Amino acid sequence: MGLVNNPRTAAATLAAAFVLAAAVTPASASDPMAAAGLDRYEHQSLAWKSCVLGPDDDTGKELEKAGARCADVTVPLDYADPGGRTITVAISRIKATDTGHRIGSLLLNTGGPGGQDVGDPPWVHDAMKDVGGRYDIVGMDPRFVGRSTPLDCGWPTGSPFRWAGEDRAGFDRIAAFQRDLADRCRTTNADVLPYITTRNTARDMDVVRGALGERRISYLGYSYGSYLGEVYTTMFPGRTDRMVLDGVIDPPRYSPRLLVGTEAVNETALRHWAAWAAERDAEYGLGTTRDAVLGTIDRIQRTAAERPLLIGGGSSVSYQLDEHTVPFVVFNGLSDDTDQARRSFASSIRTLEQAAQGRRAEPDADFAEALEFLLKGGEEASAYGSVQTAILCGDVAAPRDPEVYWRDVQRSRERHPLVGPFTNDITPCAFWDRPRERPTVVRHDFPALMVNATGDPRTPYAGATAMHRAWPSSRLVTVNGADRHGIYGAYGNACADSTVNAYLRTGKLPAADVTCPVTGPTVGAPQPRAGG
Repeated sequence: MGLVNNPRTAAATLAAAFVLAAAVTPASASDPMAAAGLDRYEHQSLAWKSCVLGPDDDTGKELEKAGARCADVTVPLDYADPGGRTITVAISRIKATDTGHRIGSLLLNTGGPGGQDVGDPPWVHDAMKDVGGRYDIVGMDPRFVGRSTPLDCGWPTGSPFRWAGEDRAGFDRIAAFQRDLADRCRTTNADVLPYITTRNTARDMDVVRGALGERRISYLGYSYGSYLGEVYTTMFPGRTDRMVLDGVIDPPRYSPRLLVGTEAVNETALRHWAAWAAERDAEYGLGTTRDAVLGTIDRIQRTAAERPLLIGGGSSVSYQLDEHTVPFVVFNGLSDDTDQARRSFASSIRTLEQAAQGRRAEPDADFAEALEFLLKGGEEASAYGSVQTAILCGDVAAPRDPEVYWRDVQRSRERHPLVGPFTNDITPCAFWDRPRERPTVVRHDFPALMVNATGDPRTPYAGATAMHRAWPSSRLVTVNGADRHGIYGAYGNACADSTVNAYLRTGKLPAADVTCPVTGPTVGAPQPRAGG
């Protein structure tokens, strides 16, 4: 799932699924809640307007430059009570220009959960090349995200994820921290928390489909967005045309503990980065061999367990990182193996090393932004962490007994001493109210086009292969040898991009699965906000 990824970054589409010939199935067949009382929502008239909200709205300006228009879609807060309280969901749209060959609407979700998608149509349109003009490309901020009445629990952080600590005292500190985060949400937003779920977002998607006047929608989802697409197609069979899932989640594994089981693939990505950094020791000074670089990270972590590391304080704001937060920095640096991302990660580790040595350690702009997100919170960061957690906790129940997490942390520590106590640690979901609905059981078959890198540290390749087996008529595009989360339109892999665009153009899946070599990723490419 997304950690520090900027709420406006993204990744893009990949597709290859047969166009379904089945008639549109009534929503009631798979979603009893959506059976009655929704006509006024599905047939509402949308008031399209400028996407610019004010003089500082860079997202709106980019949308306007790309020719997009925006609208608010009214949906029920509780689909079991469609006549009750309503909320609005914000959407943006770049309309098809090749109207003679228009295919339909392509709805986007670039992950998180909790990521904003209203701003994504321009770059997705570019990634689609000549195919972009044949679709209405639609971005939607999910309920309580971004422009859709954002949830904000007033958190002092943008993410609850922390490292458990060296001992039980450290774990207990984090458990208290997570309980406080949960209490803040319950105190300020108890009236809406039960309705912030993937199933309700899928219902909102179907209202958007109806309001756009479409019998079916095509869909591009990254990371968490892959799960949302799987849920939508299950709840509303027959209403999906072409579907591309990038960074694929295996639905039975989706839970608040989605990072459990990613330890090995993250450690592999860390070793690959360490080898890269060792070749650049003259620039970063982290060690001349892979093992030496890994030893530098171990020393940083041991020092942080003894005393907080002071970052900044000279010409910048000061931050203190301890044993609970240093592993966050490491983990967050492993989802992108582009040269630019690796350089940014190496710069952050060099700054941590300087602090561990007691030297002045000034963060660069990227590291300062990440630290602000992690340690200070602020309105945008707090909103992102709040709604991401609310969705995860509202979808699937988490273990409530802290001893479960402590035992898992201790077991994982033996094999994965740095990553294990991070991925297995307790979260606010241990202190959350139980979900109102059971998770969706994703079943049936669907001819989706799936894309995954073999070394994806957030949504491991095994999840994509499992989902491919569950949907045998699907096709899988494998990017071999990449440690990257999010491929299509974001990584510069011509093989993957052209495969997706061919599918979006024709609606025909490749005759067989496709394996793409790493061919030189684009520097500074956008990424999905997920891993969850």
